[in-house]
Amino acid sequence: MKGARVVVLDDEQNMGRVLSKLLKLEGYTVAAFQSPVEALEHLTAEPPEVLISDLRMPEMDGEAVLEQVHERGLPCEVIIMTAYGTVESAVRCVRHGAYDYVTKPFDTKALLGTVRQAVASARRKSSATAPSAQKPNESEGRLVGASGAMEQVRELIARYARVDSPVLISGESGTGKELVARAIHEESPRHGAPFVAVNCASIPETLMESELFGHEKGAFTGADEARAGLMEAADGGTLLLDEIGELPLGLQAKLLRALQEKEITRVGSVQPRPVNVRILAATNRALARMTQEGTFREDLYYRLNVLKLSLPSLRERPEDIRVLAEHFLEEQRKAAGKPELHLTENALDVLQHREWRGNVRELRNAIERAAVLCDGEEIGPRDLHGGDRESSREIPRLDVPPGQEELPEFREARDKFEAEYLSALLRSCKGNVSEAAKRSGMSRRNLYDKLDKLGLDPAGFKG
Repeated sequence: MKGARVVVLDDEQNMGRVLSKLLKLEGYTVAAFQSPVEALEHLTAEPPEVLISDLRMPEMDGEAVLEQVHERGLPCEVIIMTAYGTVESAVRCVRHGAYDYVTKPFDTKALLGTVRQAVASARRKSSATAPSAQKPNESEGRLVGASGAMEQVRELIARYARVDSPVLISGESGTGKELVARAIHEESPRHGAPFVAVNCASIPETLMESELFGHEKGAFTGADEARAGLMEAADGGTLLLDEIGELPLGLQAKLLRALQEKEITRVGSVQPRPVNVRILAATNRALARMTQEGTFREDLYYRLNVLKLSLPSLRERPEDIRVLAEHFLEEQRKAAGKPELHLTENALDVLQHREWRGNVRELRNAIERAAVLCDGEEIGPRDLHGGDRESSREIPRLDVPPGQEELPEFREARDKFEAEYLSALLRSCKGNVSEAAKRSGMSRRNLYDKLDKLGLDPAGFKG
């Protein structure tokens, strides 16, 4: 990285001097400015690899500087410096294209590491300007879908891959949260290091601490030898904590400490071990509500929720159903050796009108099952319903009489009905969610999810 050009922008002269000296000792070529206008003129004339900019400045704040960097098409990476009280604004800058942010007073080692990674990122971009150098990422190819919602997901993956901050990935079961986590890892500077995924709901509470942090020989009955935990296994790489909402409260405190101190202590040991791990967390639960209920630590929630990515359900992107169905069908053509295997139009209608509560995973399973059940090379509605003749009847088409307004889209009509139904239900129950869930036959969690989605607050229906 020696010789890389770095520009420091801070209205406090002493801070600029300290940073300049620190970076020059590392071999960087540094230019320091107190005025954002002067700094932008220099950036335009001599673009550096990295700009380190303070967030709060009287002449122009860091967000405005970042915006100018993008408008002028400058090829440098931007690192935002912020005091603790303005972290939220710094995170917003990252979401709008900043490489990363550092808090004041900053940790020297962490800052230099961030600058080093930013320089590497800038140089990769510079060397990848030729179209032939732009190779599609394999993991991104598995995130199938051409909808606007999926384009936004891909854009966020690319942005979040550039930084090392924690990401909270939320979405219903089957939406592809682990695929997104793998894509972030594979596009990040850590791509050559391990990617380790752990499902917090699948490991018994009594074993979870040992699984995460490891244990020493004799730490408990059956611990016949020392063993590294998953955080150590992911050292240098990425750890995905799937279903993070299922992590017991006692372990949440220990995980928070490990993230803050960047070290773990094995069960049965008092000796801390340093770990360098990027944390990604995934959940299908409303963690914000869980913090209010006291079932999830608020401090851990904010630690994990630095960057967030919400995956749309398949019901929210129906235009992708056909694309996904064809994608999964192509997999089955290869697996079954049936190159002519295809879906009928009636079968595609069935797919378009199904609820898909299990999202992409459910759709994939349906196509795989249909490929096995179908006779010959044509998949019809009956095959999609497991051979049940009664449930596989063709969906009737609605003919709109001339002059009548077009029917609304299915999703729009369903959402309108659900909003009206749930509003009437809450009025009837005077805002009592438990009673409303009981009357409707839904679980409280499912009801809360629907109310969140539709923007209905039970408190507004009380009394």
